[in-house]
Amino acid sequence: MIFAHKALLATGWENNVRLDIADGHIGSVEIGATQRSGDARVATLIPGMPNVHSHAFQRGHSGLTEVRSAGRESFWTWREMMYRFALCVSPEDVGALAEMAYVEMLEAGYTRVGEFHYLHHGKDGTPYDNPAELSDRIFAAAEQTGIALTHLPVFYAHGGFGPQAPGDGQRRFIHSVDRFVDLVARCEARLSRPQDRVGFAPHSLRATSHEELSALCGALPGRKIHTHISEQVKEVEDCLAFYGQRPVDWLFDHAEVNADWCLIHATHLTASEMQRIAASKAVAGLCPVTEANLGDGLFPAPEFLAADGRVAIGTDSNVRIDVAEELRVLEYGQRLHTRARNVLAPEGGSTGRHLFDASLAGGAQALDAPAPLIASGAPADLVALADPLGLGQGDALLDRWIFGRDVAVSDVWAAGAHVVRAGRHIHRDAVQARFADVLRHVLT
Repeated sequence: MIFAHKALLATGWENNVRLDIADGHIGSVEIGATQRSGDARVATLIPGMPNVHSHAFQRGHSGLTEVRSAGRESFWTWREMMYRFALCVSPEDVGALAEMAYVEMLEAGYTRVGEFHYLHHGKDGTPYDNPAELSDRIFAAAEQTGIALTHLPVFYAHGGFGPQAPGDGQRRFIHSVDRFVDLVARCEARLSRPQDRVGFAPHSLRATSHEELSALCGALPGRKIHTHISEQVKEVEDCLAFYGQRPVDWLFDHAEVNADWCLIHATHLTASEMQRIAASKAVAGLCPVTEANLGDGLFPAPEFLAADGRVAIGTDSNVRIDVAEELRVLEYGQRLHTRARNVLAPEGGSTGRHLFDASLAGGAQALDAPAPLIASGAPADLVALADPLGLGQGDALLDRWIFGRDVAVSDVWAAGAHVVRAGRHIHRDAVQARFADVLRHVLT
């Protein structure tokens, strides 16, 4: 049982809420309740946030790419360093890196992750005897830490538009359509928890040809589809040069983009491309902290939200893992661009609450998850916020969590399991020790 002095229910904020948890779900919800002996008592309870886009192994080089080399630094120079790191990690390393990322996600208030997973083969590019060897490590890390997983095996076949041959740094990613379809089937056979899901992810238009995209959509119907698109100006220019169209326009003209799709980044859009995404009910998967770190650019969030577009947040490179920071950077980027405040909130509304609600709904849609609600029958994916100063309630508390510094995550329940207590994951010490061992042998 959980007793919360304040809780954000499906119907809004309520006081003195007592929840019964059974079989990973919320049973009864009692409003105006009295705390009882044995209850876990928290200050404020909110639904757990979905993380729509993660590359878990990249947690291993967080903060290690901030030395300027000759010439202009960009995503493309960062990518070469990432490739070098990806070529060094073993299956055991991949599992340890994912565990660390998932522990930190849960501590930050994420209770589900969309793992955009493109490491598939051995260090020399040879497939493992078990083609799902590295995907199995992702499943195991999610099960060990307790986070719900929407696994998104990535199809990657080419090094650029043309199609160009893949580079040597991409050798662990590459698949044929038939081998990839087999991988997805193996991942689905690996499912062991009711909260886990499998979708698939054509990496990008530069890595997936028209024929391959059509074949994948035909062979894997009814699944969630995630893809990187229009993240970089160079990507847009290369797509124009090869296809004669911008990426989003080309995709909409050649695929049935609908609410099953999540378009990651979608940073560089024309007004008509933005309208096409919004009208399709596809989710724009935004990763503001990584996009800022890589110098990607700014998504047109005010116009997109005004067009009833759907958004979600993700941690992408995992350079930082923090729900509040993703939402804060999303808003602050728009403030810097427009030289205005509270840009993404409706008139008279809380900016924090508006961004939180939008990201909850969009994330659940993109990851094929039940709506994140505190309601009878909903999954018990819950986050408690501590407010030592006792200054804010309701939406004001969310604003102070996202834009202030006094409110923090204290406890997290994932599928009813109390996995974060007093701000620390119950397995943090062991996971952190394994993570440190990986960095010592990979980076030295």
